[in-house]
Amino acid sequence: MAALTPQEEYDKLLNQLSDPGLISDWERFETLNKRKSYLEKLIEKETEIKELANKIEENKLITVSEEDPELMSLAEVEIEQLKDRMETAQKELDDLIKSEAKSGPDAIVVEIRGGTGGEEAALFAADLYRMYSRFAQTNGWNLKVLDENQTEIGGYKEIIFELKGKGVWEAMQYEGGVHRIQRIPETEKNGRIHTSTATVAVLPKPKKSEITIRPDEIEVQFCRSSGPGGQFVNKRESAVRITHKATGLSVFSQTERNQLQNRANAMALLEYRLQEMKRAQDEASLGGARLAQIGTAERCEKIRTYNVPQDRVTDHRIKKSWHDIEGIFNGNLADISQTLQEELEKSIDGDN
Repeated sequence: MAALTPQEEYDKLLNQLSDPGLISDWERFETLNKRKSYLEKLIEKETEIKELANKIEENKLITVSEEDPELMSLAEVEIEQLKDRMETAQKELDDLIKSEAKSGPDAIVVEIRGGTGGEEAALFAADLYRMYSRFAQTNGWNLKVLDENQTEIGGYKEIIFELKGKGVWEAMQYEGGVHRIQRIPETEKNGRIHTSTATVAVLPKPKKSEITIRPDEIEVQFCRSSGPGGQFVNKRESAVRITHKATGLSVFSQTERNQLQNRANAMALLEYRLQEMKRAQDEASLGGARLAQIGTAERCEKIRTYNVPQDRVTDHRIKKSWHDIEGIFNGNLADISQTLQEELEKSIDGDN
C-alpha cells in the first residue's frame, strides 16, 4: 500500500479529531493534534514551493515568447528572485522534516537522588530540583511531583517528577548522569570544601497504550501523610500506596492534599515503574538506559561539576564551562542545554 501524502494524512486526521469519543482519550487527542499542526506547516511550505515553481515557469515562457526586450529582462530578474525564494523555502521544508524526525516525547519523568555526601548531597539534589523546576517554568512546561523523600533540613534523598511541554525532551535529554558539587557546606566549621554528588535520570513518560493496569491487578491502601521527621502532618488519610500484585512493585504518594490526586500520582508512578521493568527485560531497556545515566553515583563518575568557590559550572562531556552558578540554579539553563544539544549531536552525527 502506498504511503499517504501529507494532504491525505491531514484529511484523515481531521476525521479522527471530529470523533466525539476522542474527548475521553486526552493523550491520543494531544498526539493527533500535534501531528495535525506539523502537517499544516508541511502542506503550507509544500504549497509555497509549488506556487514559486509555477511562477518561474510562467516567467520562462515570457523570456522565450516575448519580443519586448524590457519585459524579457524583467522576467529574467524575477526568475532569479523566485529561485532564491524557492531555495529558502526548500531549506525551511527540509529543516521542518528534520526537526520532526528528531523530536522526542512531550512528556518525561525526571529522577533526582542524593548520592555521595549525606545531608550535603540531599541539599544538592534540592538545588538541582530548583534548577529544573525554574527552567521548566521559563519554558512554559507543566511540572508534577510524583514522589519525594525530603530531609529535615530541606534536602531531597529522592524526588521524582513529570515534565510536560513542547521541546522538553530535546532540552532535557542530556541532563541524565552524575552531577558533582564542590562547596563549603553551611555546617562546615573549618571552612573546608566538600565534594558531594547527586544522580539524575531523564526518561520518556510511558504512554497509556504501552501499560495497561486493571483494577484487580492492584491493591490500594490509604494512610496519613508524614513529614521529613516521620511525624504525621495530616489528620486525614490522604496518602496513597499502590501495590502491583503480580510484580510486588509498591509506590507511594503523599505530595497532594487529597486522596484522588495522590492516587492519580501513584498510578502514574506505578505505570512508570512497570514500564521501566518491562524495558529492562529488553536489550535497549529503560532500566539499562537509566543505569547508564546514573552509574553508581561515585564521585569519579560525573558529567558535570558545579564549583561554587570558583563560580564555575563545567560539563565534562564537551569540556566547556559557564559562570553564575546561582543564576543557573535559578533556572538559567538555556545556554548549557542549547550548547549540549549542538555539541553532542554534532559528535553523534560525526560517528554515523
